Order: sequence, then structure tokens, then C-alpha cells
Amino acid sequence: MTSQVSRTAEQADGAVVGEQRGPGGTKDVRRLDRVIIRFAGDSGDGMQLTGDRFTSETASFGNDLSTLPNFPAEIRAPAGTLPGVSSFQLHFADHDILTPGDAPNVLVAMNPAALKANIADLPRGAEIIVNTDEFTKRAMQKVGYAASPLEDGSLDGYSLHEVPLTTLTVEALKDFDLSRKEAERSKNMFALGLLSWMYHRPTEGTEKFLRTKFAKQPQIAEANLAAFRAGWNFGETTEDFAVSYEIAPATTAFPPGTYRNISGNLALAYGLIAASRQADLPLFLGSYPITPASDILHELSRHKNFGVRTFQAEDEIAGIGAALGAAFGGSLGVTSTSGPGVALKSETIGLAVSLELPLLVIDIQRGGPSTGLPTKTEQADLLQAMFGRNGEAPVPVIAPCTPADCFEAAMEAARIALTYRTPVMLLSDGYLANGSEPWRIPELDELPDLTVQFAQGPNHTLEDGTEVFWPYKRDPQTLARPWAIPGTPGLEHRIGGIEKEDGTGNISYAPANHDFMVRTRQAKIDGIDVPELEVDDPHEARTLVLGWGSTYGPITAAVRRLRTAGESIAQAHLRHLNPFPRNLGAVLKRYDKVVIPEMNLGQLATLVRAKYLVDAHSYNQVNGMPFKAEQLATALKEAIDG
Repeated sequence: MTSQVSRTAEQADGAVVGEQRGPGGTKDVRRLDRVIIRFAGDSGDGMQLTGDRFTSETASFGNDLSTLPNFPAEIRAPAGTLPGVSSFQLHFADHDILTPGDAPNVLVAMNPAALKANIADLPRGAEIIVNTDEFTKRAMQKVGYAASPLEDGSLDGYSLHEVPLTTLTVEALKDFDLSRKEAERSKNMFALGLLSWMYHRPTEGTEKFLRTKFAKQPQIAEANLAAFRAGWNFGETTEDFAVSYEIAPATTAFPPGTYRNISGNLALAYGLIAASRQADLPLFLGSYPITPASDILHELSRHKNFGVRTFQAEDEIAGIGAALGAAFGGSLGVTSTSGPGVALKSETIGLAVSLELPLLVIDIQRGGPSTGLPTKTEQADLLQAMFGRNGEAPVPVIAPCTPADCFEAAMEAARIALTYRTPVMLLSDGYLANGSEPWRIPELDELPDLTVQFAQGPNHTLEDGTEVFWPYKRDPQTLARPWAIPGTPGLEHRIGGIEKEDGTGNISYAPANHDFMVRTRQAKIDGIDVPELEVDDPHEARTLVLGWGSTYGPITAAVRRLRTAGESIAQAHLRHLNPFPRNLGAVLKRYDKVVIPEMNLGQLATLVRAKYLVDAHSYNQVNGMPFKAEQLATALKEAIDG
């Protein structure tokens, strides 16, 4: 599955692997090994819902998949404009895949803006399904079309299907007591039905979903079901679609187990719940809504039955303050945010460093600076996570590499926080948060034991024989201080941001004590036990590509392509960014060239150069979108040959 490094090479986009006649010999059924579909339309056209439903049915069918939702930050951008285009891309296959795909094989364009915004990404020969009802003169002029692209020959290189989706939907719903505007809203379900027919997707899940979603509006539920079925029947009966496609389940891509489709934010939420249960601690989330992290708050609020408490605070500072207070009280304290929120939380993160309490800070990175690009992805918070606090305030930093890996990353962040009594930064991003893939649900005996021992009584004996509690007397192995629950008799101690005296925890302004405490806190982080870095290098390459976070999929897909073409290249991917794995320096020195692709201007490369004095080559992109595999393959080939 996608959490492993060694895989077979990705195959050519949508290769035909078989062909047969359909039932009754009326239509061809072609077998493909994979396909990339992009739904695109206005923000109000329901493209995210359409993509989600198609993805869910694809997951239930057993294909491997990867998705890329892409939508504007505005709640409702001007209708029919380029900034208002929302899209959802899905790559699914009968084998193991890693990315949402570089170029769609199929584009469903609900209006002229959707066509114009996405046409440049399509390869020649791709299928385009357009809603002709929306190609009015006014709508085309709004996006700069002087003439209709459906008639001027500009789409001759594509397989164009002109479908009056709106008209067909309204006609299908004529027997319902709905206004035309209400009926038109179901055109996305018509499109979903058509695509479900084209690719032999199951329908039961979508029908059940619609009945559940509109349980209190049964007429709306039945209208959407009627539109969905009409789309399916249109594909079955129209002469314009002479071929349907089959993509077999990816039976060899997955180890045995129970799977579900999962997004990064959902996996993170589940990982936090699992960590709290494995630690036998109540989970407390103090958070302020912010894109793209809000889904974590939404999901955790549904799980009070697991001892989860969620607090939607009035601002970012209150959110982390409450989470730190919960940690002081003996809970697994968590706060979730994005880059702008991390900036506001920085003083309280520093307080958590000083208090040496376990706290998880979840940063779902987005484009910046300031409010930046709320719905677009970026990896530009690494240096903020490392150094974005006053004074010497070291914090462990880890990063998941795929949507499903967010579950494991949450568990690992909790392990470090609880074992070493420290705040931990977890760096996901918008690409992982909103994207999805199949996830094998782990067995309970596969989860780590995270139980902790709270301080129960005195832990130090004074020279006169008196037994006392010292809140900063450390474990000799981890350098963690004891975790004392407030209200426990005899364990009274001071808290606050002023420097503590080693051992006693009393306020201290002594220069030597401050120097000692600063160095001890740093030594605690440096001493965290993290796995050694694994390197995928089957051919003793001279070039290493090093990545972190969500670049894993595109990097691995690019490496596959190069190896299939006969090139020798090694790959390694970092989960632990502070501290680095202990063998990282030795790994880097084994290679003549080190290339670090990042969705920033070279932040990991800066850290690697500074710490290991390695002339790492930085390959960067900050356009709000993930890397494309072909783009990376070209850059890495140049590095190998250079």
C-alpha cells in the first residue's frame, strides 16, 4: 500500500488491457489498468460531493485510489468565473498508485469556466464531457471565449461529448413538485450517474447516502436518486457513449485486512482517539476553526463516547491555552490549526516547553504568508515549527507522508509527547488533509502501548531525611520530569512561564541554572528515540532524493518512472524532522548528489546544509499545488545527468 517505499513501477496512464462486447453486443466494454477523472464546475455545482461519492464507490469496489480536491477559498465566488471553479480529481487503478495523477483522462466540465480553467491540463485524446446548456454567449464571454470552443475547432484533439446535463436533469425530474432552479441543482447527480455507468461503479452506496443525507426532505432525496439513475440510463442508451470501461479491483496492491477510504484529517482524528485510548487518558481538543484544519474539530466532536472533549475557543490563543491546561490536568491535550494559527500559539507553545507537559500541536499547512491561500497546499511552516518561538524552545517535529499515514503519525506524536513530556508539532498539509486513499484498519494488538505513570508521591529525599516531591527531578533515560495531577496530596508545585530551578521547580533567576535548564531541555529533545532512516536503493545509486511530508507520493512515482527507464536513483523520506534520525548524516555522505524537493523555497535543504554541511540541491515549488510525478522525474533526471 502507499505507506511502503518499494513498489512496482507505475504504468502508462489509462492503458487499455482488454476489450469485450457489452451485454447483447450493443456496446464495447474496455478494460483499463487505471484512469484519472476530474469533475469541474462552479462552486455551487456540487463537484466536491460528486467526487466524494465517486471515490467512496471506487473504494468499496476495491481499487487503489488517490484524490485531489481543489476549490476556491471564497464561500461563494462569483458564479461562472474562473476564480469560482471547483474541481475534484480522482486517480484509481487495479494496482498500487501513489498520486492523484498528473493529467486527467476524463474532464467533466459543468460550464465554460470549468473548461477553460482545466483544459491546459488535459493530454490530447482525453475525453471531455461538457454541459452544453451552460455554454451561453454571456457565460462564454465572462471567461474570455470570443467564440464557442465547442464549435471553433479548438477541441478537435479531444474526444468531446456534448451533453445537455441541465435539460436532461430537469426533464428527468418533471414529475416532482420542484421549481426549475431546484431541479437544476441535481445535475451533479446526473453527471455522477453517467460516470458511474461509464466506469462500472457500484450504486448502492450512493443511493443509501442520498436517502440518509436528505432523510428529513424525502422529496429532495427521491429527486436526487431520480437524477442519478437518469444519468446511468442515459449512458446505457445514448449513442454518444459507445464504450464503457472496467478497472478491476487492486487485489494484489493491499495486504489482507479490512479497508476503508480515508482522508488525512479523518485519519488524524482517528489516530488521536486511538492514542488517547492506548494511553488510557481522556482526549481534549482546544481549537479555533481554520482552513484546512477544521475537519479535525468537526470529527472529534462526534466522539464523546470515547472520552473526547472538544472546545471551540474564541481564538487561537484560547484554544491552545485550554489544551495546555487540560494537559496539566492529566488529559492528552491537543490543539489543531494552520500556519497563521501557529504564529498566534507560539507563546503558549513556549510555555509548554518550559512546563514540560505533553501537548500535541497539529499544523495543517497552507499557502502563506499571512492568510495566504487558505485552500491551497504548501510545506512552508517547517522553519516556523523548528524556531518560531522566543528563546531556546526546542520542540519535536514529525510529518506524515500520505493521508492514511496521518493515523500513524498522530500515534507517534502522542508517544513522543507522553514519553518525553514535551509539546510536539505535527506537520500535515492541505494536500494530505483533503486527499484520500484506502487505509487498512489496524488490529488492536498492532497499536503501541502508550500508558503513562502519573506521580503518586514524594520522589526525593532531602539531606535531613525529609521526603519531598520535586517536579523537575528527571527520568535518567528520557530526561522527562514527573507528571503530577493537580489535587494529588503532597504533589503541590509551581507552574508558570518564569524559569524553574532544576529539581525543585522553584522560580530561579540564577544564570547558571538557566544555562543548565536550557541545555537540559535541548538534550531531552536530542535524545528522543526515533527510528533510523530507511533508504530505498536497490542499485547502489550515486544520487539520493530526500523528501518529507506529502511529497512522498510524487517523489516515489517519479523514482518509479526513472527506474523503469533504466536510471539508478535512491530514495529516502523523513518522518522525524526534529530530531533527525541518527543515521541521516551517514546516509547523506554515501551519495555524490542529494536532491530535496519541497513545496517551499528550500527549508529542509537549509536545515540539512547547516547541520551536515552537505551541498544538497533544492528543487522547489510554491504554487499551491502538489508536485506532478513527470515534473519531478524530469528534474531528477537532470540531477542524475548533471
